[in-house]
Amino acid sequence: MRVQLFIPCFVDQLYPATGMNMMKVLEKLGCEVSYNPNQTCCGQPAFNAGYWDEAKEVATKFIDDFKGEDYIVSPSGSCTGYARNYFDKMFENTPEHHASKNVRKRMYEFTEFLTDVLKVTDIGASFPGKATYHDACGALRECKIKQAPRTLLANVRGLELVEMKECETCCGFGGTFAVKHEPISIGMAQTKVSSALETEAQYIISTDVSCMMHIQGYINENHLPIQTMHIADILASGW
Repeated sequence: MRVQLFIPCFVDQLYPATGMNMMKVLEKLGCEVSYNPNQTCCGQPAFNAGYWDEAKEVATKFIDDFKGEDYIVSPSGSCTGYARNYFDKMFENTPEHHASKNVRKRMYEFTEFLTDVLKVTDIGASFPGKATYHDACGALRECKIKQAPRTLLANVRGLELVEMKECETCCGFGGTFAVKHEPISIGMAQTKVSSALETEAQYIISTDVSCMMHIQGYINENHLPIQTMHIADILASGW
């Protein structure tokens, strides 16, 4: 099965090992993985900030970079959800509308691709420790991803997965929200981390590095005994 990787900005610049680990898992499962080095941002930051014309220009490049029929897999529910839910609106009644719909139907978040397309729930990973899962807003609300990550984590040898009370509550990042409304954003991160600490987990696992970055920043600032990890890094461990 042929797969094109879409590596979001945060992964490319701050968490490159997560992108490599996603590729490692996909190749282990028999996928023929390719990466187009010309790819850039999907345009979501500009779109969310209200710069729709600029976002459309970036999205047009995205569509061109990922033309074809291969699956597009990304370690981000946020970017996946944006492409699925807003490309059609941006390109409605334009020459790119058909191409945008083609991209939309081929794009998958990493964990849902594993469970829904490859029909795999056990990667053969092992990772010792106790963890709790954070439902990133893009994955949960825009991609409707709830069970796939939990199923995959439940089959990781040595990992004890416990639910926290605020698993579906936003962590407070929200892109420019964290910049424009810093005190509220920090308070939301505090709520998220406090809920995780109540479970006595050592790790907070998520599908989105943007959430991880925000939560880890709060953890580091307050010297707390817990850390964030992307699910791709967990699934690539122990084999």
